[in-house]
Amino acid sequence: MEKTQNTKKPVTIIIIAGGSGSGKTTVATKISQQILKDKSVEYLSMDNYYNDLSYMDSDEREEVNFDHPNALDVELLEKHLMALKNRETIEVPQYDFKEHVRDKKSKIMKAADVIILDGILALHIESIRDLGDIKLFIKTADDVRFIRRLERDVKERGRTLDSVIDQYLNVVRPMHQFFVEPSIDFADLIVPYYEGNDVAVDIVATKIAALVEEKE
Repeated sequence: MEKTQNTKKPVTIIIIAGGSGSGKTTVATKISQQILKDKSVEYLSMDNYYNDLSYMDSDEREEVNFDHPNALDVELLEKHLMALKNRETIEVPQYDFKEHVRDKKSKIMKAADVIILDGILALHIESIRDLGDIKLFIKTADDVRFIRRLERDVKERGRTLDSVIDQYLNVVRPMHQFFVEPSIDFADLIVPYYEGNDVAVDIVATKIAALVEEKE
């Protein structure tokens, strides 16, 4: 990892957690656009840190529980977050969700004033949670989350309707109840989110802006 400009200016890491389809990415985008206009911002998704399953055959990959912490390369993510805190450049892995393998090419991410990390397990995993300065949990109704996930997986990830429903009932929902939902207790701020609820996002954005300024 390449070191960038040496500076004592602190880096703020904002963690956004919540169930699959809760609107984490949307909230992250709104926050970065509204409050951090005078600061550099980089967005990091835990989805890029799934373990590379190229050593498995395709049938075995389909059986992997991707909503369990063991599916993630936590060690690499922790290493990258520490590097970003030290204002170092990292190479973010890119994940192929159709084949469940890492692409050969990675994406260069330079240091920034604010790093926004989102992931369903971002507050459950202690070593990652401890690196966050501001922790959000996006609270969205289960039926809304399911519909969003269904649309995404079919349109963007090449999944069939039956496979998405089966995975949701047998894996996603129980893992959410066991790992994700309890992690709300670690959040500094809880955001009730649904389409058009910009008031909640505005309030959270204003609060985060104040916390970032206070830290600096």
